[in-house]
Amino acid sequence: MMRTGPGLLAFFVISAGLSAQSGTGPTPASGSPSLTEDQIRDLFRQVADADLKNDKMQRDYTYTEREETRKLDGKGIVKSTESKTFDVMDLYGRQIHRLVAKDDKALSGDAARKEEERIQKVVAQRKNEDDQERQKREERNEKRREEDRQFVREVADAYDFRLVGIESLEGRDTYVIDAEPRRGYQPQLKEAKILPKFRFRAWIDKREAEWKKLDIQSIDTVSFGLVLVRLHKGSRIVLEQTRVNDEVWLPQHVAVKVDARVLVKGINLEQDATYRDYKKFRADTKIVPVGEVAAPRAAPQ
Repeated sequence: MMRTGPGLLAFFVISAGLSAQSGTGPTPASGSPSLTEDQIRDLFRQVADADLKNDKMQRDYTYTEREETRKLDGKGIVKSTESKTFDVMDLYGRQIHRLVAKDDKALSGDAARKEEERIQKVVAQRKNEDDQERQKREERNEKRREEDRQFVREVADAYDFRLVGIESLEGRDTYVIDAEPRRGYQPQLKEAKILPKFRFRAWIDKREAEWKKLDIQSIDTVSFGLVLVRLHKGSRIVLEQTRVNDEVWLPQHVAVKVDARVLVKGINLEQDATYRDYKKFRADTKIVPVGEVAAPRAAPQ
């Protein structure tokens, strides 16, 4: 699941890169309702609060994720392509990615059996939790969600903002906002120390105060883990969400190109993830072997 806090940045570390630019540009802000910088900062704090509520609703949904990876040579030419398709669901408070196909061919034989064993192990582990273990896990999850919210709220203080204009995406009006690192910014959270290394453009839904799209770019080389990971300047990731059932925002598309170094190994690849078949869990949702169905039974959208 896409996350806007440290979880998102952790994903950015391993998979950020150049991505396609958006198509039609936004309507200029002149002639449209304007927002001051203080109003934009307040809007981002609203986004942080709305994202926390949305995260809880996301757990009621299943969907399909198809991830395509293209390995590149030193000249940027594709050497190989592979894809994996997952059923994504929340089981006992944990998001599960269940592999159902590789290179668009359904899993079968030993591969399907091993995946089934992995899923059933997770299910058994959570079903056998006692009340104390469950409470501790829920407290950890709640703490993580609150940390994500605080991270996004700090974004409001870390940048200088400019309203570019208003753009309609999927029939919904969004504020298009550019963010540049704020001079003199002093991080309050440890995870926020890397924020000055990035600039971004955000499309914020006017009605829901939720982010519809994010385009994040590194403007300096970023090192993580005592320089074990180096993310190169110019790396970029574009993420999109969509409104489902008029009640929740779910991942729609992620496009990245990895240009980084982990330890002594260079990483040069493109990834493109698409999401579909959003369904809401029913009380009788049942996990069955991979070979029997492609997804758990759930109510249609």
